[in-house]
Amino acid sequence: MNLSFFDQFSSPYLMGMPLALLSILFPTLLFPSPNTRWVNNRLTTLQSWLIHLTTKQLMTPLNKKGHKWALILTSLMMLLLTINLLGLLPYTFTPTTQLSMNMALAFPLWLATLLTGLRNQPTTSLGHLLPEGTPTPLIPALIMIETTSLFIRPLALGVRLTANLTAGHLLIQLISTATAVLLPIMPAISIATMLILLLLTILEVAVAMIQAYVFVLLLSLYLQENI
Repeated sequence: MNLSFFDQFSSPYLMGMPLALLSILFPTLLFPSPNTRWVNNRLTTLQSWLIHLTTKQLMTPLNKKGHKWALILTSLMMLLLTINLLGLLPYTFTPTTQLSMNMALAFPLWLATLLTGLRNQPTTSLGHLLPEGTPTPLIPALIMIETTSLFIRPLALGVRLTANLTAGHLLIQLISTATAVLLPIMPAISIATMLILLLLTILEVAVAMIQAYVFVLLLSLYLQENI
């Protein structure tokens, strides 16, 4: 039976049970748990350095009130980063290629930032819907446009992550299929295609890391507007 290129994005099943939840929770098992030792091993030290660097980059634009979000934003960053990188391995499933999962992450966090602003500074948060110095005839139209752009934010977060990872996986599969087909027919062209595949794989590793960072960075910027 011929498989479609999009079969790689369908949730795997084992004995009738979906394994999507297992693929989401598995990356958390790869991080070593912290301990009370004064001297840690290299892996734990590298992990602590990476988490500290990520937290510093995310919390720098925020004031002291926004530092309460450090744990959830850093944890989300590590989760997305690990899932995206593991999804590039052969015979694996990438949960972040599913729009349902990305929207389930984006919408509640965006709503939390919005409700935080409405609770702490309602006047300033509502003031973002109308730029200062707007002519009176344009006020209704600008309020509608800004309100629409506000509610599009979680959709843009989820679609951006899904589209970038899905496009990368499809390109890798298409080029790898072309490499395998051309190998017995035109070996020279197949080798050139294999080099393109190698470069594309390196690019996808960078995309997987960048998209995880961009997802969390945009959430921190939304939080910055509301605190």
